[in-house]
Amino acid sequence: MTKLIKVQNMISFKTNNSVPNQFLITEFDKFGNLIKETFQSYRSIIVTRNCTNGQIILDEKYWNYSHTTSKYRNEFMKEDTKETKTKIKSGEYKLENLNN
Repeated sequence: MTKLIKVQNMISFKTNNSVPNQFLITEFDKFGNLIKETFQSYRSIIVTRNCTNGQIILDEKYWNYSHTTSKYRNEFMKEDTKETKTKIKSGEYKLENLNN
């Protein structure tokens, strides 16, 4: 299967500026349909979103690593840390090692 992967710096909602060391990775199928979005902070993958089934997987170690990581994870997910914790506890979001 052919796919296209695009990497770009996150854009801050507040300032509308590019944010250093915070990346949005998007994957498209050969027809140009978005299939997966990933948020990466520095060299660590923080969260992936499967755009075909909506499944969210957070990295078990780094998902809530620092204030900066949490700030941009919240922007990526369009929710706050409290909501994320609730969804992890309920099983809606999965925790896995995304960085091995």
